[in-house]
Amino acid sequence: MSDPVFHMISGGPRPVAPFSHAVETDGWVILTGQMPTDPDAPDAPLPDGIEAQTARVMANLEIVLKGLGLDLSHVVQCRCYLTEFERDYAAFNARYEQFFPADRRPARTTVGVTALAVGALVEIDCIARRPQG
Repeated sequence: MSDPVFHMISGGPRPVAPFSHAVETDGWVILTGQMPTDPDAPDAPLPDGIEAQTARVMANLEIVLKGLGLDLSHVVQCRCYLTEFERDYAAFNARYEQFFPADRRPARTTVGVTALAVGALVEIDCIARRPQG
């Protein structure tokens, strides 16, 4: 087993707490949950609504993945957190599914939570697998 590598991605979203953007070991890449903040304006107001916040979170995950030479096709599992689960679940799914082909959707868990950092409606973390070879 290789030692873990802790990644901070230049130009990536500003962490809202003390953590790395991703940690990698033995080809597995674990991405920290991303918030719907704008990496170019981290103190700007969050996008309005679950659809816009979901799109921003996914864009932030793509930034981190790209910084590691990966993309969403390498994601094998996502965990999604919603503060307004019953209200937002259907709209969240409608936006989320646009990021993955129907035949290549990662395993997923979605849970309702009482609150998220920065007042976000959604947070998503994921696990990716680096191609072998």
